[in-house]
Amino acid sequence: MRKILLVVWMMLPILVGAYHFGPGQKRMIQDQAASAIAAGDAAVEAEQWSNAVKQYEVALSLLPKEKVSAVRQLRIEKAKAQMMASELPAASQDLKSLVDEMVEDPQADPNMLSEARSALANSQYYRTWLMRLEGQPKEAWEPEIESARQIYKMLVAEADKSFDQESKKKNQEDLESAIRLARMDLKDLQGLPLPSQ
Repeated sequence: MRKILLVVWMMLPILVGAYHFGPGQKRMIQDQAASAIAAGDAAVEAEQWSNAVKQYEVALSLLPKEKVSAVRQLRIEKAKAQMMASELPAASQDLKSLVDEMVEDPQADPNMLSEARSALANSQYYRTWLMRLEGQPKEAWEPEIESARQIYKMLVAEADKSFDQESKKKNQEDLESAIRLARMDLKDLQGLPLPSQ
């Protein structure tokens, strides 16, 4: 009996080492990703947008690709932080590719897809605002605001089907804002403060 206990006791470090260098590595990476996500969320709360973007990028690099839903949600949060960190073009491009990816995936969460579409439409709305203030021609900014308008209209219809009155109201207001932005005279636009999230 003593010999069996001695052998088990001597095997314990080997078993612990095998776990640490095997499945334990995945756990460590998951813990690091969770810490980066928590740090990103804290940076968002503190309105430190650039730091939030960096933390979300770290988390995205650590998350395994098979965690599709978590990766997509994190990409949405990163894009929202990028919009606030004056990285609007990058956020818009990432959201566009994310929405396209989710539309092609029949397993995609419809609520997450709506959130991604809403964020994409918001980025297009803000890009249009800035393009108009820069004095770009209508041919440059009109496709952006038209795309945002169509997305907002789709989101209103989806919210109406699901009887989500709160989302319907918010998306209806966003739709009306997009229409006003497209029709607004440049002089009137220049007199308004920049919109914020």
